[in-house]
Amino acid sequence: MRRDKRISEVIEPTVEDMGFRLVRAQMSGTVRPMLQVMAEPVDGGAMTVENCADLSRALSAALDVEDPIGGAYVLEVSSPGIDRPLTRLEDFDRYKGFDARIDLETAIDGVKRLRGPLGGRDDAGKIVIGSGDAAVSVTFDEIRRAKLLLTDALLAAHADQAKAAAAESDEG
Repeated sequence: MRRDKRISEVIEPTVEDMGFRLVRAQMSGTVRPMLQVMAEPVDGGAMTVENCADLSRALSAALDVEDPIGGAYVLEVSSPGIDRPLTRLEDFDRYKGFDARIDLETAIDGVKRLRGPLGGRDDAGKIVIGSGDAAVSVTFDEIRRAKLLLTDALLAAHADQAKAAAAESDEG
């Protein structure tokens, strides 16, 4: 089992119990290994610095008990950001219409990197990227890595979402 997958299995229950959704857990580095954990509130609210600190403390405890890393490492907890990675199948529907970059495990017609607007999923359940004749459909398993691209449309949608969340918290 890949180490990142094992780490995700260890920390996901803690993340969910605290009201967050795990976006990604990824180890990097060899001299000074770092575990980067990206999470977001399940309710769609903003990920605050306090949320990250609370989650970091809870995850440290869970990781100390299970010890899936085996050695010293640095733990970094953050929000996924605006140009977030797309790590779950439902992300491709949630961000339909926004531009993304998808890196494939193996090339399709000599191409390993796709860029364009997300088209959600087709009738066969494949993820669509691009539009018109340039649209390509791939299975989730064919994707090595995917992320949203920072565009004016994504920034505007994020700003609208932030305004709506602020208005909602003012009402409460």
